[in-house]
Amino acid sequence: MKWLRHAFKVNEFDDPPPTRRELFVVERLCEFVVRRELTTPAVLLLESSQPLHYLSSQLLHFFSPFLSVLTDTRAHHIFARFLERRDSVAILLETIRRFEQLRGERPAGDGVTARP
Repeated sequence: MKWLRHAFKVNEFDDPPPTRRELFVVERLCEFVVRRELTTPAVLLLESSQPLHYLSSQLLHFFSPFLSVLTDTRAHHIFARFLERRDSVAILLETIRRFEQLRGERPAGDGVTARP
């Protein structure tokens, strides 16, 4: 029965670290989100849909012929492959919070940011 003990064991993030291209695409997307002041909705969406990130990557692959008209095809495929990673949502959230802090505002998740 020793085999039964490890039958359903799932390794924590055993993916290799993200590539430079993946990080570049992620940083571009997160910078866009922070610049448009969409940090709170983005964090809420990412946190609530975290179990579905692999499904969303497959949807991006499925809709790639349609999205190629609107977006950069290479960046689209790189981002879809990035979403297949188990730690992709954590990396996205960390990058969004880092850009939010660099912007000089309160970190995302502390509440509503004040506007002048």
